[in-house]
Amino acid sequence: MADNVILSINRAAEDAAKEAKPIFVSAIKQMTIADATNILLGNKNSATEYFKRVTTAQLMEKFRPVITTSLSKVGATRYWGDAATAYNKLPLVKPVNTDLSTYVAQKAIDGMFIQVAQEELKIRDNISARTTGLLQKVFGYADTKK
Repeated sequence: MADNVILSINRAAEDAAKEAKPIFVSAIKQMTIADATNILLGNKNSATEYFKRVTTAQLMEKFRPVITTSLSKVGATRYWGDAATAYNKLPLVKPVNTDLSTYVAQKAIDGMFIQVAQEELKIRDNISARTTGLLQKVFGYADTKK
């Protein structure tokens, strides 16, 4: 039963992740010159931090209903509230959200940004990871400024 719940949670997160692309595209289109400069010449996680700041609320808004639907199909939400409430009463534990859909959506978003951060670091540190002419030009310029 636990394996089925874990599988359904993972599938729900995968279903929701499909909603991310237009949100990221919009964030890129709305990027200011100051944002781009800060990303290019900032810390090695500046792009990730920018995307977290400008997309997280929209991602949660899009992910949550998709995840709710996916979890409801397999009954994964049935016992979560009671189990999470009981867990949260234990001493010395970090409380978890009793709303499974919100919890899974947040974990999916967190996981997505871990992937974004890994890719950003790879692009910044490894010239061969700059697979397009634009990435080569932009980060090549950034390399000369550091």
